[in-house]
Amino acid sequence: MDLPGGLRHTGDMRIEADRDRVMQTLEAIGRAARGPGRLYLTGGATAVLLGWRATTVDVDLVFDPEPPGVFEAIARLKDDLEVNIELASPAHFLPELPAWAARSAHIGRFGQVDAFHYDFYAQVLAKLERDHSRDRLDVAAMRDRGLVAPERLRTLFEAIKPSLIRFPAVDAATLTQKVAAFGDTA
Repeated sequence: MDLPGGLRHTGDMRIEADRDRVMQTLEAIGRAARGPGRLYLTGGATAVLLGWRATTVDVDLVFDPEPPGVFEAIARLKDDLEVNIELASPAHFLPELPAWAARSAHIGRFGQVDAFHYDFYAQVLAKLERDHSRDRLDVAAMRDRGLVAPERLRTLFEAIKPSLIRFPAVDAATLTQKVAAFGDTA
């Protein structure tokens, strides 16, 4: 169902998240946290905050380290804000890239919680592997905005390639081709 401002209700009656709703989610998590921690946004939430998408179906995030009190608050926040909050990161689908946290771009501090965009290189690799049409648009936007350099992407991918054996759903040869094509289209 379409709502004013181009927002839509999703299947479970939650509203797609625009920039304001993503920021409200970060602020609410910051208020709910009873101690320090880090939150990493990924996927559509990154795309919305950086401006190449107007909305996202889910606010995908991961905590590392987990601020006390946030998990107890997430179910309530999902209802209060009418937003889908999913615990997901590229590391759920691919091996962690070396030094991913150091490359994660800081968004801001919300209460005692520091929020970051999960490493753009890891996001691109996960999106190349998944390869949905929206993922391809996100990958192109990250490349076009200079958030990911093709040679560095190849280097980081080579570092995790031996560990792909632990991710049987990933076809290493196909992902290798997609990483090479990313550099060819830059």
